[in-house]
Amino acid sequence: MALAGCSWLLLSAAFLSTGAEIAITPEPEQPAEGDNVTLAVRGLSGELLAYSWYAGPTVSLAHLVSSYIVSTGDETPGPAHTGREAVRPDGSLDIQGALPGHSGTYILQTLNRQLQTEVGYGHLRVYEILAPPAVIANSTELVERRDTLRLVCSSPSPAEVRWFFNGEALPIALRLGLSPDGRVLTRHGIRREEAGAYQCEVRNPVSASRSEPVNLNVYYGPERVAILQDSTTLTGCTIKVDFNASLTLWCVSRSCPEPEYVWAFNGRALKNGHDHLNISGMTAAQEGTYTCIAKNPKTLLSGSASVVVKLTAAVVAMSIVPVPTKPTEGQDVTLTVQGYPKDLLVYTWYRGPASEPNRLLSQLPSGNWIAGPAHTGREVGFANCSLLVQKLNLTDAGRYTLKTVTLQGKTETLELELQVAPLE
Repeated sequence: MALAGCSWLLLSAAFLSTGAEIAITPEPEQPAEGDNVTLAVRGLSGELLAYSWYAGPTVSLAHLVSSYIVSTGDETPGPAHTGREAVRPDGSLDIQGALPGHSGTYILQTLNRQLQTEVGYGHLRVYEILAPPAVIANSTELVERRDTLRLVCSSPSPAEVRWFFNGEALPIALRLGLSPDGRVLTRHGIRREEAGAYQCEVRNPVSASRSEPVNLNVYYGPERVAILQDSTTLTGCTIKVDFNASLTLWCVSRSCPEPEYVWAFNGRALKNGHDHLNISGMTAAQEGTYTCIAKNPKTLLSGSASVVVKLTAAVVAMSIVPVPTKPTEGQDVTLTVQGYPKDLLVYTWYRGPASEPNRLLSQLPSGNWIAGPAHTGREVGFANCSLLVQKLNLTDAGRYTLKTVTLQGKTETLELELQVAPLE
């Protein structure tokens, strides 16, 4: 009995029945793309004349893969044949090198000698070998509690998505920010502990592929700005330092990235951009309030801390030290007074012995100073009794006398022989 694939399909429409006993199962059960797959058929009964396989939801010519005549072994491909399918004599369908496009519903229709047909249904899912996805971030540099993180796992596959943080499964707290499909991770008000490496992984029953890590930086601070003494000892409000001793102040804070530092002394900025400040040869002129200001260039926040540095209470003999010690003609020199009285009332500088004609200047209790008969216009007095002489000439060499008077009326006189080297 000769049968044509199309003619017996149409003829059998009136005799169509669904054979509940026909079972179609894929072998292997979860094939990967490229695998050879067999849609194995079980439960066939009676003497069969032909098989027809359909790839689609209905028995129609458009979905016909192939028709097979049992008696001759002849196979006729249909419109849905991809060149990979072949029908076995037992009715099973082989698919060589199956692709994800082969996934879907398959129908087997049989024809027996009574020209009756039965159909069986099966489903095939061919899983693709997944390519690595990519994590796309709205930004990898965020400010704590201010910015929102949004990560997208980009993959053309509809596969399941898993997230990893620093190589481990995503913590539960972070999972709360996942979208229903698991492909978008959102964190409002990002926290510093959420900085690190993020990856996503796509997986199906036969394949898993993980993205390259995206490293997230979370900036914060500065917080808890403090000044330490010699990098280890936490300071209080006041630091006592011996006369002529050295001191290093360290500015520390919790900050990411490392902040920029500005130091100030008694409210005036110092030329120091480091995290530490060295004070050498402690004198009364260096007593005062030292402030460290830490500024974070990413968060645009800042913080500060201050300490008061004082000489110890030990009695210090007053002395005059020229800075520089060997000035040259044309230079400025400061006659620095070390150990000046804390209860100072007034002081006077003289050019030579302490007499009125030799008076350079006097500082009054108000803090202002007035010029004397010997003032040349190049001398300036300071609150710590020091004297600045500007643009030295050779005639400035010689004796300088300082006279101080305390609130208790105690008077003290000091002399210094200043040497001025000529220009070579």
